[in-house]
Amino acid sequence: MLANTVPEIQRTNLANVVLLLKSLGIKDLLKFDFMDPPPQETMLNSMLQLWVLGALDDYGELTKTGQKMSQFPLDPPLSKMILCADRLGCVDEVLVVVSMLSVPSIFYRPKDRAEESDAAREKFFVPESDHLTLLYIYQQWRKHKGSAQWCAKHYLQVKALRKVAEVKSQLVDIVKQQKIELSTIGLGDWDVVRTAICAGYFHNAAKLRGIGEYINLLTSVPCHLHPTSALYGMGHTPEYVVYHEVVKTAKEYMQHVTAIEPAWLAELGSKVFVLKDKNTDLAKVRKEDKKSQAEIELLYKIEEMKKSSQKHGGSSPEESDGFSTSVDNRPGGADGGCETSLKPRFLRRHQHPSQQLPSPAPASESSYADEEDDEGADSDRYEREMKRRRRAPGRRHRSTWSASSDQAASSEEESKETTG
Repeated sequence: MLANTVPEIQRTNLANVVLLLKSLGIKDLLKFDFMDPPPQETMLNSMLQLWVLGALDDYGELTKTGQKMSQFPLDPPLSKMILCADRLGCVDEVLVVVSMLSVPSIFYRPKDRAEESDAAREKFFVPESDHLTLLYIYQQWRKHKGSAQWCAKHYLQVKALRKVAEVKSQLVDIVKQQKIELSTIGLGDWDVVRTAICAGYFHNAAKLRGIGEYINLLTSVPCHLHPTSALYGMGHTPEYVVYHEVVKTAKEYMQHVTAIEPAWLAELGSKVFVLKDKNTDLAKVRKEDKKSQAEIELLYKIEEMKKSSQKHGGSSPEESDGFSTSVDNRPGGADGGCETSLKPRFLRRHQHPSQQLPSPAPASESSYADEEDDEGADSDRYEREMKRRRRAPGRRHRSTWSASSDQAASSEEESKETTG
C-alpha cells in the first residue's frame, strides 16, 4: 500500500465535477483552486467526454443539453440517456436502468449454491443486453409486489431492489421538475431503449475482434465479455456493443453490456463516428425498422487527436470554424483511411507550453488581485453548491443515494417478519 494515498480527484474521471463547475459559471477549470489539483490531462479528458456527449460546445462552455444534464445527480452518460429517452419516448424504462446502475449488485451468489443461483439468474437474461436484463428483473419484481420470498427464490437482494425503487422515485421528481414527460413504451420494442442506452456510451463503444474479445473504438483498449453477462455464450456474438464500465481482474472485463447497431453510433455520435457507406439513409433505416449492417468508421481516435493537437499547435479563432481538420475533410480521407481529426477549440487553448501562442503582456498588480478574488469566489461558490446538493433530497450523488434507505428497508423487513 502506498505510504501517501493519491487523492481520488487525481485518479478518477472528473466529468461529473467538470459538469458541476461549468453549471456554476466557472470558466477556466485549469485555474480553479482545487485542494488537490488533478492532472491537466485528466481534466481535458473529462471535458472531451462531455463535448462528445453534447454537454460542452467547442469553446468548452455549457450547452442547453449540458445545463439539463447538470440537474441530475448522476454520471453524465446516465444523464444523457435520460434526455435521449425523452426524445425516444422511453423515459420510465431508462429511469429504471439508470437506477439499477446506481446501486450495488442486486444478485447474490452463495458459494454452496453457486450453480443454482447462476441458473436462476440466467432465467432473466435478455440476450441482447445486460441493461435490459436489469429492466426485466425490476419489472418482474414489481409484478410480484416486491415480494421478499420471490427475491430469495431467485437469489436477488431485496434491499438492493428497494433501494432501486427509492432512487427511481428521486429521479422521477427531478424529471418532473425539468418538465420531462414520464413516457413509456409499455410492451413496445425494446430496441428503442437500447438506442437510448447507446446515446450515453460513445466513449465505451467496442467492436468484436476475436472470440469473446472486443476493442474499444476510441482508445483501442482490449476488453472481454464477462462470463456472467447475458451476451456471454450467445449463439451469435454481436459485432458492436456498448458497456457501462471495465473491471480489471485476470483480464479487462466489460460490465453491463448492450448490443447495438453501428448506425446508432453514426446517428447519435456524429462527432465521433461516421458510416463508411455515405449513401446509407439513417432516417429510412429507422422508419423501416431494419438492422443496418453498414460498417462504421471513426472520424478520429481520442489518443490520435491529442497527439495531433500537440504536433500541430493551436490556431486562432479567426482561422477556424470551431474544429481543426485535416486537408481532406471527407470521412476516410484522401487515401481511404480515416484521416479526419476533429478537435474542439478548448483542446487547442491548452497546448504544450512550447507550442502555445505568445503570452500577453504581464498584468498589473491590481489585475492579479482581481484574478485571485475571482478564483476564491469560484471556490466558495463550488463549496456552497456541494453543501446544498448534500442537503437536498433527490440531489445526492449516486454513491450516497441511500444513507437512510438501508435503515428504512431493514426496519420494514423486520416489521414484516414480526407480523408474519
